[in-house]
Amino acid sequence: MAAFKNEDNGTWYTMFRYTDWKGERKQKCKRGFSTRKDALEWEREFLQQQTADMDMTFAAFVELYSRDMKTRLRQNTWLTKENIIQSKLLPYFGAKHMSDIGAKDIIQWQNEMMNLRGRDGKPLSATYLKTMHNQVSAIFNHAVRFYDLRTNPAAKAGSVGKKEAKDMLFWTKDEYLKFADAMMDKPLSFYAFEMLYWCGIRLGELLALTPADFDFTKSTVSISKSYQRLNREDIITEPKTPKSNRVIKMPDFLCQEIQGVHEILIWL
Repeated sequence: MAAFKNEDNGTWYTMFRYTDWKGERKQKCKRGFSTRKDALEWEREFLQQQTADMDMTFAAFVELYSRDMKTRLRQNTWLTKENIIQSKLLPYFGAKHMSDIGAKDIIQWQNEMMNLRGRDGKPLSATYLKTMHNQVSAIFNHAVRFYDLRTNPAAKAGSVGKKEAKDMLFWTKDEYLKFADAMMDKPLSFYAFEMLYWCGIRLGELLALTPADFDFTKSTVSISKSYQRLNREDIITEPKTPKSNRVIKMPDFLCQEIQGVHEILIWL
């Protein structure tokens, strides 16, 4: 391992050769380090990633985990994972070495998360604590299954929080009718809520619907995609789960209403 100083601007850089996962010899150069120590540390972690050495830091392994998993997950699923990793895991585990992280470290982190308070002064919800633990456990599971880490310390420490959220509240028919009556003067919103209530679809599924999804002769609507707003972009994805792809029978009155709206929009 070697680092070199750029005499023009005083920064350090590292240049070295390594063998990639295909067995091919490659040369790597990384510039812009403020100290020789930083340059050598970056080179060491890069080489550890190439050999999947579990002496690498948690932060370095997260880069491997991201490359392995990001393309396999729905974009919104990965963004949720990434937010937890960046805000709740890396600040605590980032500089620790994977092989040195034990169950006691996980327990200490869990205690910190349970003592954490939001801007409103309230603790994190039990379901969010469970989600965070699942994420850190998923990272160590990945290391155990594919990179020969000996054990998963998160599994040994045990989980926190709970899986089930609070009971969902549903409108009664009378409550819905009161709401619908108040929405009568807003036709598009009224028909949107009609679809949500009578067809039991998710908001993202509603917003992704196109005229081609409706079959007015059979009074059906096909759900095959979902709309999301991610990083200020409009994204159309597959539904939340494979079972979410479905054909829904609409009540006759709803089919007539939506067909009427459809014909008006075409005419316009």
